[in-house]
Amino acid sequence: MASKPGILTDWPWAPLGNFKYIVLAPWVIPSTYSFIVSDGKDRDLSDFLKFPLLLWRMLHNQIWISLSRYRTAKGNNRIVDKPIDFDQVDRERNWDDQIILNGILLYVLGRALPGGLNLPIWTTDGVILTILLHAGPVEFLYYWFHRALHHHFLYSRYHSHHHSSIATEPITSVIHPFAEHIVYFTLFSIPIVTTMLVGTLSIASIAGYLTYIDFMNNMGHCNFELIPKWLFSIFPPLKYLIYTPSYHSLHHTQFRTNYSLFMPLYDWLYGTMDKSTDTLYETSLKREEEWPDVVHLTHLTTPESIYHLRIGFASLAAKPYTSSSKWYTWLMWPVTLWYMMVTWIYGRTFVVERNRLDKLKLQTWAIPKYNIQYLLKWQRESINSLIEEAIREAEGKGAKVLSLGLMNQGEELNRYGGLYVQRMPEMKMKVVDGTSLAVAVIVNSIPKGTTQVLLRGKLTKVAYALVFALCQKGLQVVTVREDEHEKIDKSFSSKSSSNLILSKSFSQKTWLVGEGLTEAEQMKARKGTLFIPFSQFPPKKLRKDCFYHLTPAMAAPPSLENVDSCENWLPRRVMSAWRIGGMVHALEGWKEHECGYTMSNIDTVWQATLRHGFQPLIIPTPL
Repeated sequence: MASKPGILTDWPWAPLGNFKYIVLAPWVIPSTYSFIVSDGKDRDLSDFLKFPLLLWRMLHNQIWISLSRYRTAKGNNRIVDKPIDFDQVDRERNWDDQIILNGILLYVLGRALPGGLNLPIWTTDGVILTILLHAGPVEFLYYWFHRALHHHFLYSRYHSHHHSSIATEPITSVIHPFAEHIVYFTLFSIPIVTTMLVGTLSIASIAGYLTYIDFMNNMGHCNFELIPKWLFSIFPPLKYLIYTPSYHSLHHTQFRTNYSLFMPLYDWLYGTMDKSTDTLYETSLKREEEWPDVVHLTHLTTPESIYHLRIGFASLAAKPYTSSSKWYTWLMWPVTLWYMMVTWIYGRTFVVERNRLDKLKLQTWAIPKYNIQYLLKWQRESINSLIEEAIREAEGKGAKVLSLGLMNQGEELNRYGGLYVQRMPEMKMKVVDGTSLAVAVIVNSIPKGTTQVLLRGKLTKVAYALVFALCQKGLQVVTVREDEHEKIDKSFSSKSSSNLILSKSFSQKTWLVGEGLTEAEQMKARKGTLFIPFSQFPPKKLRKDCFYHLTPAMAAPPSLENVDSCENWLPRRVMSAWRIGGMVHALEGWKEHECGYTMSNIDTVWQATLRHGFQPLIIPTPL
C-alpha cells in the first residue's frame, strides 16, 4: 500500500478474494460457447483464444517466479542481496489482477471497435507497426509518465507501493495500484488499438506483444543478470534498445535514475541514466554461486508439495502447508504428474531457499523424493545415493554443517545419518540429525507441574532419548503397549527405569505422540488432553476438545534474514528443531557429528539455542 493511498488504489474485485476470476465469466463463457456451436466459417478464433492467452500469461509469469527464486537462492549473478520478507510476499500476492483487467479490456475493445473480431493469425505489416509504435509513442510516453510518478504527490499516493520492494521479484513488475494499471493499459493499447483501426491487427501481434511485455517486465525485476556481454559486443547500439535486469534494479535502489520502460535510449537522451549502470552489470555477470556454511537437506512430501516450496507458488509457500489442497492445485494434476515423471527419470537435489543468520550463509536443499518413496525398501538405495551425493557436494562447497530433515534420517534408511559418516571418514563437514534439540524442545514444552505423561508412537532415536531425559528429571512416562515398554526398559542402564510405567490407562493429560498413533487411541484421550508430537510429521487432529502442539520447533530470531516461506506445516518464522540444530551446531563451532546413535547434551544444546535468539513456542492451553 502506498504511504498516502490515492483514489482508485484498490482493485474493484478485491472483495471477491480467490473468486475474483468470476468477473471474466461474462466474456469467456459466451466466446467459448459461440466458438463451439458455430460453423467453421463463423467461428471467431481470435475471440476464443483470448482466455487461453490469459492462462499462458499466468504460466509465463509463474515460470519466471520459480526461475528467479531458484537462481537468487543459488546466488550466481544475483544483483541485490537485500532480504525478502513476508510483507513483500503478501503485498505482491495479487499479481494476477492486472491479467484479469487486461483480459476484460481486451474483450471490451474487441467488441467496441471495428476490426476487433475475426482477426487473422498473422499480418506482417501489423507486427511491424506494433514494434514501431511501441518503440516510439509507448516508450516515450511511459518514460515521462514514470518520471511524473516520482513526483512526491503521485509517488506518495501511488508509485511508492511498487517501490516498497527493494529486492525485486519478477512479479514486482506488476504490483501497482489499480489507477496506475489503467494508465499502463492505455499506453500499451496504443499499438493494439491503432493496428485494429487500420485493419492490420492479428492474433500473433496481440499474443506476441503481450508476451513481450510480460517477458521484459519479469526479466527486469528477476534480480539476477542473464543478458550475456557478447550480445552488446556484437551490436553495441543494442544497449540503448534493451535494458538488463541490473539496469532496472538500479531504479529500485537509486529511485531517481533509469526510468525507461524497456529501452534505455530515453534515459540516455534525457540524462537520467545511472552512472553505475555498466559497473553493476559487469559485477553481476561475474558473481559466482554462493557457497553455504550450513545446508539443511529436506525432501518433497506429497506430489503437490512442490507448489508449497519457495520456488513454487509464492502465496502458498508463505502459508503453512495443510493436507487439504487448494482447488487450483487439483486442476494442475496433469502438470503435477508430469513433474513426478521428470523427477523419477532424472532426479537431482536442488536449492530451494537461502537465508542468513549473523555471518552464517544458510541454504535449504530438497531431494526430489516423496514420503511414500521413503517407505519402499527398493527406493532406499536410490534415496541414500541422492543424500550421499548432496553431502559430498556440500562438503566440496566448504559447508561446515549439514542437517538432515524429515525422513532423510530414518533408522532403516541410514541409521540416523551414521551411514554417511561411516562411508566418508575423511569428511570435515559435520552431519547433524537434530535429535538433541528436538528432545530439548519437547521436554521444555511439557506444562509445568506435570508429573506423568503418556508416550505413544513409533520408537525412534528421539523417542528413546526423550523417555530417558524425562525419567532422569523425575517425570513418569506411561506406555500402553508391552512391546514398547520392554524395548524402552532394555535401553535403560540406570535406576531411572523406575519412572517407566506400563499401564492400560489413557487418563494422562499430556501425551507425547509419534507416528503410529491410531484414531482409536486418540478417541480415548480425556477432554483437554495436550498432544505433543515427537515425530517429524504432525498427527491428524481428530479431537476438537483437545489441544495439539506443533512438531518440535522454535521461533526464529529477527536476525535470521530472507525468511519469506513456511517450513512445511509450521507457522511463519517458525523452524523445525532438526533444521535449527544444524544452525546452532555451526554457530557454536562444535567439532563432532550428531548423527547415528550419538547425541549432544540436551541442556547444553537448549541453552545455546536460546542464546542465539531462538525462542520456544507458546503451548496451546484452554481459553
